[in-house]
Amino acid sequence: MGAPKRNRRKYDKPRDMWSTARIEVDSKFIKEFGLKNEKELWKIQTELSKLRGNVRLLLSAPESENINKISDSILSKLVKYGIAAPGVSLEKALDLDETAFLERRLQSLVFRKGLAKSMAQSRQLITHGFIAISGRKIDKPGYRVSVSEEDKLGYYRPINLEAAPKHEESRSDLNNEAKEAVASEESPAVVSE
Repeated sequence: MGAPKRNRRKYDKPRDMWSTARIEVDSKFIKEFGLKNEKELWKIQTELSKLRGNVRLLLSAPESENINKISDSILSKLVKYGIAAPGVSLEKALDLDETAFLERRLQSLVFRKGLAKSMAQSRQLITHGFIAISGRKIDKPGYRVSVSEEDKLGYYRPINLEAAPKHEESRSDLNNEAKEAVASEESPAVVSE
């Protein structure tokens, strides 16, 4: 009897580190959710894999009071963080994917609530200390927001996203001002006596 087989995705094969199919799928997640690198995605995938393994063990174990307590605690944690709907069964917990976990990250919620214009800006606002939950500054984009905290999400300190000029606009404005200053210095001043 070997180790139990894990639930594999289409591209999963032993040692598929350089599989183009895996890289393409992971790249889509990284772009869609504004992740810094693959390590952030791999953490989510590992957590999901552990969850699925635990659920499979619970489903295969004989029914007992201890098993019911453990399964209830797993399901209540999933519901608390909004990953699963209330009343979900263990069988449905096996159907969860990375998207459910990635949607509950602070970075995703800041963007979805309209506090940032893009996922990249959302990440930047969080790391620079502009985002808070219940007045408490959170500077980790990967922070998992519970359902009860979701409505308390806001700015830690005031910021005007509309007032910040775009990079190209500010550079062209500076160039125009510099040209005007040089032109006014070059033109000789006429002094009337």
